[in-house]
Amino acid sequence: MKNNYDLIAIGETTIDAFIRLKDASVHCDINKENCQICMAFGAKIPYESVDEVPAVGNAANASVSASRLGLKSALVANIGSDRNGDLCLESLKKDGVSTDFITIHKDKNTNYHYVLWFEDERTILQKHSDFPYKLQDLGSPKWIYLTSLSEKSLSYHTEIIEHLKKNPEIKMAFQPGIFQIKIGFEKLKEIYQRTEIFFCNIEEAKIILNTTDHIEIKDLIKKIHDLGPKIVILTDSIRGSYSYDGSEYLFMPIYPDLKSPLERTGAGDAFSSTVVSAIILGKTLSLALAWGSVNAMSVVQQVGAQKGLLSLEKLEEYLKNAPENYKVKII
Repeated sequence: MKNNYDLIAIGETTIDAFIRLKDASVHCDINKENCQICMAFGAKIPYESVDEVPAVGNAANASVSASRLGLKSALVANIGSDRNGDLCLESLKKDGVSTDFITIHKDKNTNYHYVLWFEDERTILQKHSDFPYKLQDLGSPKWIYLTSLSEKSLSYHTEIIEHLKKNPEIKMAFQPGIFQIKIGFEKLKEIYQRTEIFFCNIEEAKIILNTTDHIEIKDLIKKIHDLGPKIVILTDSIRGSYSYDGSEYLFMPIYPDLKSPLERTGAGDAFSSTVVSAIILGKTLSLALAWGSVNAMSVVQQVGAQKGLLSLEKLEEYLKNAPENYKVKII
């Protein structure tokens, strides 16, 4: 069975508790950047609601996304032997995601995040349990989807590379998390060089390249491509996404929102994992980008990172009804 997976996602999982705020304000620079959420200090602040969303996180979201699109997926992650861990396992199994590679630690707590949700944005309060990392024998899946891990996971990346060396037929997608972005390229050199499809946003790309200079998008994406990935995809928030496969630069606009977004958690995960799923299903890169934007649009219409993830049938329905200008462009 270990060789029977289309996609195995490696990362973390958590429970997100969405606290919808009523009395807050947002203060930004004049250019609408460097925004801060503000609340009265030392006060009792009312909130509208709390929604617990189990088994989320970049890797978990990717595994659920792939499963809903008809792929056989699994998640590699750590949880505690507690109520929250049980909720995560139950949720993953309900979505058809294999939990064979999830390690349960009796002396640890499952990750639990508080999400301060105000208007259509969120601020996440994170606390990660100090899980020990040890790669299990993953066999030979078609794809590995590597994403966010903690700052103590550097040696774990070496284990992943060693597994890929022993199984050269496996393709890997890499959607780095905060730690993997901040440490830059050199310490993860082999990961970048082994990556088939790489995802990050424009700001993250500049951090990886250790630059604050203005760089034209084609030059920026080319510099990331020069680090080793065969295909690089950079997202630019509501402006769309860009890709480069070594020969052609593409731009994909966002799929227009059906209504104002509810909140934006998981949009990037939905986009990236859907692009990879489309490629696994034999679609072209152009069509894969279109798929990704549809699923990202759907996710922001719901609370949390997974409720809006689409089935293949529903995704194709959105594509069929897409506006005429929803097309990939060569740039």
